[in-house]
Amino acid sequence: MFRRYRRPGLAAVVASTTAVTALLATLAHADSTAARCDIYARGNDHSSATTACVFSQRQGFISIQRADGVNHHLSPVKQTVGAYTDEQGRPVLRQSGLGDQGLIFRLPDESVYVYWNTGASTTELSVDNPTAPFTTENYDATALLRCRAVDANVFGQCPAGILRMENQQASIVVLGPDGEQFTINFMTDYINATNRAVEAKLIGDTWVLSFANGEVWEVPVAAIEGG
Repeated sequence: MFRRYRRPGLAAVVASTTAVTALLATLAHADSTAARCDIYARGNDHSSATTACVFSQRQGFISIQRADGVNHHLSPVKQTVGAYTDEQGRPVLRQSGLGDQGLIFRLPDESVYVYWNTGASTTELSVDNPTAPFTTENYDATALLRCRAVDANVFGQCPAGILRMENQQASIVVLGPDGEQFTINFMTDYINATNRAVEAKLIGDTWVLSFANGEVWEVPVAAIEGG
């Protein structure tokens, strides 16, 4: 799934996870808090439901109790920031794409956007953009890329903002499974990434990227070249 809007090349913005770390520390003391959950079916651009929910955290374990009767109980993966498993042992990624407004949890079948503001709506950017914090106002296109966290067995989805260049080149700014934002450069003669080593292999029409920290990403050629 790609969201396209043609613009000249624009500079990418580098973010950190400091705010999320502080926020989770605060919530840990509070133990639980009323929230609002927006639900996105996997691969969809718009939320399929909005429901009241209660977010709880105790000793690293997270529970999201939704008013629609669905509950998520997540266990942290040791030594892997932002990685959890659900009740069935499937991988779940926590991401910080909402800033101080909330947290994103990428589950195998859906994404749950947890907002601390319990109102019926928030900014259009947050509600209607599952690729947050990336938007087509600042990038040529946005996408949800397949990504696999360290020690995870299956792939999740990670948001990305794509800055395309001449000669079918691109820089793609991504928000990783651990909540860290970094850039992957797809140049004519090489592929590299900021602050980490990467090995790239083209399989069919998809680049498979294996990072030194153990993460694996899949980037379709169509995301790089457009069309």
